Amino acid sequence: MAELTTTKLNAETHLLLDQPLLRLPHELARKNFKTVQKHVERERDVILSSLKSTANASLAGQDAMQAISSLDNMINRMQGLKRKMESLQGEEKILHQHSRKRIQHLQDLYEIPSLADVKYDEWSRVRLNRLLVDYLLRNGYGESARALAREKGIEELVDLEVFVQCHKIEESLRRRSTQECLAWCAEHRPMMRKTSNNLEFELRLQHYIELRRNGQLLEARQHAQKYIAPHKDTHLDKIHRAAGLLAFPPDTQAEPYKTMYSQSRWNSLASLFVRTHHELFSLPARPLLHIALSAGLSALKTPSCHSKYASSSSNASSSTTSVCPICSTELNELARNLPYAHHTKSNVENDPVVLPNNRVYGRDRLLQMRDKLGLGPGQVKDPTTSEIFEESKIRKVYIS
Repeated sequence: MAELTTTKLNAETHLLLDQPLLRLPHELARKNFKTVQKHVERERDVILSSLKSTANASLAGQDAMQAISSLDNMINRMQGLKRKMESLQGEEKILHQHSRKRIQHLQDLYEIPSLADVKYDEWSRVRLNRLLVDYLLRNGYGESARALAREKGIEELVDLEVFVQCHKIEESLRRRSTQECLAWCAEHRPMMRKTSNNLEFELRLQHYIELRRNGQLLEARQHAQKYIAPHKDTHLDKIHRAAGLLAFPPDTQAEPYKTMYSQSRWNSLASLFVRTHHELFSLPARPLLHIALSAGLSALKTPSCHSKYASSSSNASSSTTSVCPICSTELNELARNLPYAHHTKSNVENDPVVLPNNRVYGRDRLLQMRDKLGLGPGQVKDPTTSEIFEESKIRKVYIS
């Protein structure tokens, strides 16, 4: 019964890490719907207005050829709308296909009864591959991520194009170009308004700074009046500082103008764009691989793992070996700054006693080691530090 309890699979806890798997297709589908709605409403207003004008002109005796020309223009607009709708419908079908595939992938987990089932190993390998692709995409290795996804057959379970586009815009900002990011902001402006994001303002401000840096004072003032001044209700202090740039050259040492002229602002803009992008599409700020690895390391970590007497291949002071993953050379440093997991059960040895060095062991374990090592009567040896103590100095431990 105990074995069944420990190996029973709890699908709900596993899926805590996989929430973005369904969130992103949902956000993309919602964006697609909003785009369709915008195109339809815009073309509807134009067509109805043109139709009304053409009808009124015909009743007023307008030449028939002009009326036919107006109708041809309306037909062309409707055909253009149809092509846009077909393209957006194709994108929506792909999103629905990806969502069905992902839902089925998650449903497969609920059909696995035990952690010992071979199907769980297969499902876990698929998830590990997804996490690796996510990590590669976030670090700009788009082609490697695409190749791995293709090799493992998980293209529909990962978000290749979304991250590739994000990395492309991020790199354009690091190359000191705002054009691509401003186009992205224009496309997602309705979504950004709901989050009160200041990315577009910062981009406009940076363009103003570059105009001032290049000595284009007239263009800088015109740009500020058109794009920066409208934000006076929310960014008044920054607007005042931006106005002060007109009086300070790019090589000034006066703050805050020196900082505003700094090229490091481009890196800050790139980071701001990535944060904004992930917030809009409900993506975690950290790679999923980091989250999973952190959770796993914390679950296995104990205070003894980083003791100076820890039994690990990375610790020269240890006289024993351990199969603990956290004590291994590869994972010991990674887990050092992570918190300890919350344990609801204790695995204390029977009849615990404390040695003079404040280390706790089971009495039977110490006596068995003494007999095995051939120590003198009344002596015990610490299994970890190899220190030898008089048996009379050990004290019994009472756990409350």
